[in-house]
Amino acid sequence: MVFEHKSRVDISKVNANADITNKGMLSLLENVACMHSDKAGYGIREIPLTHLSWVQLNWRVHIIRRLKYGEEVTVKTWAHTTTKVSTLRDFEVLDKDNKRVCIATTRWTLTNIDTQGITKIPDDVMQKYLPDVLRIMPDFEFKKLKEPDTFSNEYIYTTQRRDIDVNKHMHNLNYLDLAYEALPEDVYNNAVLNNKDFENIEIMYKTAIRLGDTSRCLYTFDEEKHIITIKGMDEKTLHCIVELW
Repeated sequence: MVFEHKSRVDISKVNANADITNKGMLSLLENVACMHSDKAGYGIREIPLTHLSWVQLNWRVHIIRRLKYGEEVTVKTWAHTTTKVSTLRDFEVLDKDNKRVCIATTRWTLTNIDTQGITKIPDDVMQKYLPDVLRIMPDFEFKKLKEPDTFSNEYIYTTQRRDIDVNKHMHNLNYLDLAYEALPEDVYNNAVLNNKDFENIEIMYKTAIRLGDTSRCLYTFDEEKHIITIKGMDEKTLHCIVELW
């Protein structure tokens, strides 16, 4: 079943040019995914009862047209393909003329809040989402993103209280903030200040960042992609890889 919600692009989701940012677009998608889970009975408010919480593993987003402040949008989402420990959720964003402005696919896992571990996804849980067979990116498959061998820019960040979400670790979208901070000045200026923001985003989450953790955000440009690897200061812990192009 396709779940949909209409909203407008508000001030928190746009840049100085009144265009929706990439984080703003992901926020639209995230909010509608949460609404769908609320309806299915496995949303944030039900966590104390179910002891289950969804954790996102991956994003793949393609922005077709950059929305402007105040535009009305319809965001559609649905669950499909489920394995024992992960499920896929797709998105489609339409403008007021019913034209597609963004598509995305995501991968999620279910965690038990008592053990803090990944748990098998029960069939009865997924049936509450009424999974569809439609795939928005039928030719795309999530694969493990690789760390580059070399880096040309670095940004160090210590996690603040404002970064922490309901799962008690850094909120998914804040990793994108760190990626943008790690961009070299000329890349950032061209992408953001000159209104040529990246149309494609892929994110792979690995180990959660928690309050007080200090992370190294390492930038590389490789094969036409801007790659940001977010690691622990021990240089062994991989938190996230973000690819922008």
